[in-house]
Amino acid sequence: MGIAVAGMDSLSDRASMMREALQKSQTITDNVVSILGSFDSRLSALETAMRPTQIRTHAIRKAHENIDKSLKSAEVILAQFDLSRQAEAKILKGPHEDLEGYLGAIDQLRSNIRFFSSNKNFKNSEGVINHSNTLLAKAISKLEDEFKQRLNSYSKPIEPDRLFDGLPNSLRPSSGSPGNQGEPGGRGPSHNHSEHQNVDLETAVYTPPTLIPPRIIPLLHDLAKQMVRAGHNQQLLKIYKETRSLVLEESLRKLGVEKLGKDDVQKMQWEVLEAKIGNWIHFMRIAVKLLFAGERKVCDEMFEGFDSLSDQCFAEVTASSVSVLLSFGEAIARSKRSPEKLFVLLDMYEIMRELHSEIETIFKGKACNEIRESALGLTKRLAQTAQETFGDFEEAVEKDATKTAVLDGTVHPLTSYVINYVKFLFDYQSTLTQLFQEFETGDGTVSQLASVTMRIMQALQTNLDGKSKQYRDPALTHLFLMNNIHYMVRSVRRSEAKDLLGDDWVQIHRRIVQQHANQYKRNAWQKILQCLSIQGLTSSGGGSSVGDGGNSSGVSRALIKDRFKIFNMQFEELHQRQSQWTVPDTELRESLRLAVAEVLLPAYRSFLKRFGYILLIHKPIILSKTKILKNL
Repeated sequence: MGIAVAGMDSLSDRASMMREALQKSQTITDNVVSILGSFDSRLSALETAMRPTQIRTHAIRKAHENIDKSLKSAEVILAQFDLSRQAEAKILKGPHEDLEGYLGAIDQLRSNIRFFSSNKNFKNSEGVINHSNTLLAKAISKLEDEFKQRLNSYSKPIEPDRLFDGLPNSLRPSSGSPGNQGEPGGRGPSHNHSEHQNVDLETAVYTPPTLIPPRIIPLLHDLAKQMVRAGHNQQLLKIYKETRSLVLEESLRKLGVEKLGKDDVQKMQWEVLEAKIGNWIHFMRIAVKLLFAGERKVCDEMFEGFDSLSDQCFAEVTASSVSVLLSFGEAIARSKRSPEKLFVLLDMYEIMRELHSEIETIFKGKACNEIRESALGLTKRLAQTAQETFGDFEEAVEKDATKTAVLDGTVHPLTSYVINYVKFLFDYQSTLTQLFQEFETGDGTVSQLASVTMRIMQALQTNLDGKSKQYRDPALTHLFLMNNIHYMVRSVRRSEAKDLLGDDWVQIHRRIVQQHANQYKRNAWQKILQCLSIQGLTSSGGGSSVGDGGNSSGVSRALIKDRFKIFNMQFEELHQRQSQWTVPDTELRESLRLAVAEVLLPAYRSFLKRFGYILLIHKPIILSKTKILKNL
């Protein structure tokens, strides 16, 4: 029991001690809180005391920053003023001594204007801007003069020899005029056209001349760029047009290009006009492939970055020269149609087709629309006129009323003219194909060409039939038709027309030739062969008669003598008349001689054998094959 009481007292003491420790801890905590509270009050008082000092310090720092900014701004402004003075000094000197420096001064002046325009709060900004704009206007004015002067200095007409050097060898003139591409002719086609040559020309390499030295182009580009930036596009266009268009026109004039209209064309003799058309074709190639191509290159390089301006300048420069060239083509296309013009029209149409893609490329852009349309319009008009002339030719052949008779029955000039015409047509097959594609409908172009060729041949034959009626001698009529139709057949067989007209046409007309040959023999020699007939030689009494040793009896001596006499007279007459006739084809002439000899000689020999004894009474002609052959 005593032990339990002692334990309780010990726990009580410990609890008392813990209570006292807690009370001390609370007292310490309260003291710390009190101390901290006093610190907060003092810090707050200190902060309040320091705030004016902080404000003054911040203001001083801000003032320093503002001073630094102002100093820097002043430096920038002073630098701009300094640069402006330097730029002004260079601009007042002009661009002649140092063009690159002058252009740099203009750029600097523009930079200054932009600077002061964006900083108008500066006191004298407005005055500086006005002064700089005035100075810039003067600078651009001097720049225009410099551009004009330099462009003039380096823009010279191109001599023909330099242009010829840019042509393929096949097109370079050997001597004299550049247009010596064919000799003027008479009624028939006068030039040597080759479709193979045309293919070669389309793939040939042309080298445009250097119109302005390459080292000058960048400077002119920089000058033009400054003028464009100043908004002086129209002034630039005017200067460029006036300078380059005159040079281009002079280059063409030196080449031989003339300004000719419809009235001039109508007054010209055909030989002169044909030569000028040949020249025009040559000039068109040179103008488009060399001069205009070179001019386009200059424009593109000088106005790089300003496509619409480049197109407009090019259009303005070339418009007059293009007009001169196309106006001659228009004059030809609109002039009075005639058969001899067909081939030059086809040549002109061909060159316009050949140049079409290049014209579309060189004269690109909206500004060149009118030029492209004019070129295309001329191409179509030439095609239309050629097609109409082609139609006129068929009608002209059928209605040809030439009164000049071919007295010897040889090939008529109309025949050779038409056949040559048809031969030349086959040199233009691809061109004619193009024409038929544009203007014809129905079957393929090859059958159309065959149909047209057949109609022309038929028209010629119809006309020859009419001309043959001018002859009084039927034999000469058939000789004339035989000669002419044989010429047609032979010419077709030796040309591409055979493939087009076909073997049937050839065989039919060979039979017609043979028919006329047979008619010639019948009409020319039938009468004289009758003299060698025994019909009518039997005596009817009253006159003396002779026997011939069993070959004949009761034959009248007088009739035989008359027969020999008539034969001699008719043969001599026939010989004299037919010695004026002609069979120009050697083969045909020989076959005709043999055909006549095969009929006449046997008849004569038989008659002579039957009545040879009469030679003692009346000497006949000693007829031989040689004599007959000489007769034709």
